[in-house]
Amino acid sequence: MGTIYLLYIVTMEDLKKKSMTETDKEIVFSKAIKAGKRIYYVDVRKNKKDDMFLAITESKKIITGEANSTSVSFEKHKIFLYKEDFDKFVNGLQEAIKFIEDNDNSANNIENNIAEQDDNENTDTSSDIKIDIEF
Repeated sequence: MGTIYLLYIVTMEDLKKKSMTETDKEIVFSKAIKAGKRIYYVDVRKNKKDDMFLAITESKKIITGEANSTSVSFEKHKIFLYKEDFDKFVNGLQEAIKFIEDNDNSANNIENNIAEQDDNENTDTSSDIKIDIEF
């Protein structure tokens, strides 16, 4: 009897479709935050044990080239944050934000200018940043 050979060619597109499908199943909640040239994605995902965790992605638009020959790409950075680290992460983030608020002269100048404009318009201002994450 002859030998039968089976050849299966996997294209990059096949791999992308498969990995996108597998990734989509893991995401149970997603929030996009647009900020200039950056977009921050906060995704709640499940692992194989059905434990949930946060995946925070920064996506920055990069334009290269000149005039008629420009190309656009995206640079991405990810952070995975697990439940047992939420409190420590949020506390550290709040501490860092407070430090910047208390010590950044340019931010203070901007806040003062906004406050002056708001005083002229009789609008209430609040520069407190509050983060409340519940799971």
